[in-house]
Amino acid sequence: MNYTQLYEQIKAKQSFLCVGLDSDPLHFPPCLKGAENPIYTFNKEIVNATAPYAVAYKINIAFYEAEGVRGWQQLEMTVDYIKRNHPNILLIADAKRGDIGNTAKQYAKAFFETMAFDAVTLAPYMGEDSIKPFLEYPDKWAIILALTSNASAVDFETQELAAGGHLYEKVIRTSMQWGSVDNTMFVVGATRPAKLKEIREYCKDNFFLVPGVGAQGGTIKEVAENGMNKHCGLLVNASRSIIFADKTSPDYASAAGRVAKEMAEEMAKYV
Repeated sequence: MNYTQLYEQIKAKQSFLCVGLDSDPLHFPPCLKGAENPIYTFNKEIVNATAPYAVAYKINIAFYEAEGVRGWQQLEMTVDYIKRNHPNILLIADAKRGDIGNTAKQYAKAFFETMAFDAVTLAPYMGEDSIKPFLEYPDKWAIILALTSNASAVDFETQELAAGGHLYEKVIRTSMQWGSVDNTMFVVGATRPAKLKEIREYCKDNFFLVPGVGAQGGTIKEVAENGMNKHCGLLVNASRSIIFADKTSPDYASAAGRVAKEMAEEMAKYV
């Protein structure tokens, strides 16, 4: 999916919602106990309920790796289901990979060829060598961690550099030179709206993947007012607040759909 196609989806749905499939079986409703493929069953129902409002899904790979072979199989089943039934929705592998050389190439192959993801989150600590292999695929995206929403981001990301500025600024300004607005996004947390505004001043056209709305306290209003550009330029992710809106009822997917709809309706004010 390219830049134009993504923006067209945002305009068509009047939404810039990304639903995070952080599908932790510990929080599944009792009705899924004993299911043959509980993660896939859960995901399929959540996708069916939220697809009218979502322009992207972000699958947190850790929750699938933790389940071993069966987890990977259900990951592949989920990817296949979304691609077959909702091919116009951007599919993100939230893997936070970051290695160099042939290892990076194999990671890129795994997510872009073996599995049909459109984008992968990446840790840029090892520099250009760790990002470039992902940029070589047309209509695919490298989503680079820049300023995240977790409290301990201050340990490194916001450190001031001797040459001036902060580490996250150096990451963004440098990695903007490796790719283009058509294949590079940045992760910028919703819990830092003032920083979001500052970043948008020099990173004008790239899309931002924005976590931290919902359970972590960020708001759609603050993100839109501080981070939006002329092509929206935002994918606001919500995970637990949507997919675990109801942890007890067999109708858990309907609850997820209602929350997604409410968020999309608020987003429509800004698109």
